[in-house]
Amino acid sequence: MARAKIPTDEGGAAVRAALGAGADRNATATAVRYLLQLLAERAPGNTVEVRVPPFGAVQCIPGPRHTRGTPPNVIETDAATWLALASGSLSWGDALASGAVHASGQRATLEGLLPLRY
Repeated sequence: MARAKIPTDEGGAAVRAALGAGADRNATATAVRYLLQLLAERAPGNTVEVRVPPFGAVQCIPGPRHTRGTPPNVIETDAATWLALASGSLSWGDALASGAVHASGQRATLEGLLPLRY
């Protein structure tokens, strides 16, 4: 069963709220999930799994499909870093260099896919 899509107006409002000061957990969760949704739409596929615990994860980027166990290409980060990456206030290279993003696997990169329009 497919997950319900977050509508653009709801997702955009949540992102703006989450990027502002004092966002609540619900706004942050919706913003993270919405931006993951946009990433999956921008780069459909099943090669890389992007995880932002505890809020969500998506599979994206065309290439070899992964179906069981731990995916060979995983990107994991926290919500604040994901919001910064997706909004363009943090570059992919800087996030990797600082250790804020953990990426494993040959295809585990979001270089050129970020920032996202919301």
